[in-house]
Amino acid sequence: MTILYAFLILAGFGALFGLCLGIASIVFYVKEDKRIEEVTKMLPNANCGACGYAGCSDLAKALVTGKEQHVSRCKVGKKEKTYDPIIAYLEAHPNDDGTKIDVKL
Repeated sequence: MTILYAFLILAGFGALFGLCLGIASIVFYVKEDKRIEEVTKMLPNANCGACGYAGCSDLAKALVTGKEQHVSRCKVGKKEKTYDPIIAYLEAHPNDDGTKIDVKL
C-alpha cells in the first residue's frame, strides 16, 4: 500500500511539473526568424571572425536585421558561391511588413 501512495504522489508531481512546463513553453515562446538560419547555411561557416562579427550566425543575423548591408564583409566567401545567393535570397524574402532588405556587395 505504501508503494501505491508513493507512486501516486510521484505521478501527481510529474503531471503538475509537466503542466507547468507546457504553460511556460507557451508563455515564454520566442519567435525565431527562419531567414537567419537560411543565410547562415549559405555562408562558408568558417566562424573566423574576419568580418568583425563573432561568427557566421552573427553576420547572418546582422544581414537579415539590416544592421549590416555589405555581404562582402565575409572575407572567406566568394561572389558566385556566397554573395550572389544571399543577395538573391534576401531580395526574394522581404521583412514581414513587406520592406526589402537592402544588401549589396
